[in-house]
Amino acid sequence: MSKYLILYRASAPASQQMANPDPAAAAEGMKPWTDWAQKAGDALVDLGSPTETVDGADPGATSFIGGYSILQADSLESLKGVLDGHPHVAWGGTIEVLELLSIPGAP
Repeated sequence: MSKYLILYRASAPASQQMANPDPAAAAEGMKPWTDWAQKAGDALVDLGSPTETVDGADPGATSFIGGYSILQADSLESLKGVLDGHPHVAWGGTIEVLELLSIPGAP
């Protein structure tokens, strides 16, 4: 089974998207994520968290890595099934998938 780093890209940084949230609106906004996490089941290794670039950001960037998750799957095709209908995409963001490779000689 392979592990994958899922990067969530958006047109604005996560901190900007989460600025001054109404608690009820924030809870409502998380519901699609918790629904997706439940659907993902054992494929979800780590739901992850929002991220903030603190160094090395491209000043001309038009998209920002706003968060990550770690998933596992037997194949890229089954991973695509887990990501199908993901709320981040429904909200206009994009998802980047990177396979986590083993380090030769590492325990």
